Amino acid sequence: MLRKVVFSFAVLGLALASAKSYTVNLYEPALAGNTELKAGEYQVSLAGQNAVLRAGKVESQVPVKVESTETKYDSTSVKYTTAGGKKQIQEIHLGGTKTKIVFTEAVPAP
Repeated sequence: MLRKVVFSFAVLGLALASAKSYTVNLYEPALAGNTELKAGEYQVSLAGQNAVLRAGKVESQVPVKVESTETKYDSTSVKYTTAGGKKQIQEIHLGGTKTKIVFTEAVPAP
């Protein structure tokens, strides 16, 4: 029984350690879900059906859909929409991959 518990924790630790993160630069404040992010550098990782954006003590977890494209993105880029005068992150294209993160939770317009 103890072996199974130790093995489960070891597998969980490996899974967490192998979670890849990507660096994303926001050049102006933007909303990720309901969290307002300041301009700056963020680490983005995927946790199930959520994207986790981290910078220092700030963390935002937002529902996303991960899509693959036919060609690789040359660099990481962020696509925005504007709602209520505020920028809202719509997509993140991950440089060097064919991966596009589509944010599924949008802040409703006032």
